[in-house]
Amino acid sequence: MTHDIPRIDAAKLIAGDGEGMAQVAAAATGVGFMTVFNTPLSSATVEEMIASYAAFFHLPSSQKAAYDMAATGSNRGWGAPGSEQVDPDANPDYKQVFDCGLTLVEDDPIADENLSFYTPNLWPIDPSGFAEKLQAYYLQSTEFALDLLCTIADAVGEDGEFFRDKFSRPMALLRGNFYPERPAWAMDKDFGIATHTDYGCLTLLATDGSPGLEVRKRGGGWIPLSAPPGEFVINFGEMLEMWTGGKVKATPHRVIGTQAERISIPLFFNPNHDVNVAPARSEPIEAWAHLKKRYDETYVHLQTS
Repeated sequence: MTHDIPRIDAAKLIAGDGEGMAQVAAAATGVGFMTVFNTPLSSATVEEMIASYAAFFHLPSSQKAAYDMAATGSNRGWGAPGSEQVDPDANPDYKQVFDCGLTLVEDDPIADENLSFYTPNLWPIDPSGFAEKLQAYYLQSTEFALDLLCTIADAVGEDGEFFRDKFSRPMALLRGNFYPERPAWAMDKDFGIATHTDYGCLTLLATDGSPGLEVRKRGGGWIPLSAPPGEFVINFGEMLEMWTGGKVKATPHRVIGTQAERISIPLFFNPNHDVNVAPARSEPIEAWAHLKKRYDETYVHLQTS
């Protein structure tokens, strides 16, 4: 672990610990990454999630194809290798993904608005209990992410409580990333995931502890970053940078890939679709519009040109 990226006790932080708040402020306005421990999500929970994703990703491609998000016009289900291109100057990423999100209740007043950010999930039959485990984790992780986001806002001089009611129908996306060993054919433009900034507010990343993630330093160079199961890598997205008028920084990062498989589980925590995320005294930008633009640029099946 590098000293450039702080490791913070999440329970103390959310309780208002002054040292933790100072560390968060430095991370959010500087390097754009931190790690947290002592969270509501246990290492056993994360390890169970990693095992569930591994069991799914190791199924034959012909079986996973029944849940291919390319057939949905949205981003629910399995994304095959090459289904995302986060950097237009690089080749499509060679990782696989599985995406799921919030399921609206039947009588929700926006349920009939055909919003792709609340598209029904595609749940595979195998492995057993996959949907139930992911849904339970989704609820736990979004609750924690909201507490964390409000605390981070306070730490950088914003009003944390202002954000709390903006996530009642979060466009939060829970993803499993499967990075196989770096292919023998991979060249300079081939990545597990190419250099990018995250699109939303806050990313809560669980990993299997393997190396692979690299964070770009201010001024150039890369910082390798990993965290064991039960600790989380936290970074900030473009939406929160806009929303805070540039106080919080969205930092580029990448995964080149190694000679070992790697699984990571990011929760991309995003607000309700109709929340204005523009800086104060600026033209409104609804959260869905920013996400749609970035999704349409990234998901190969949504790209229009």
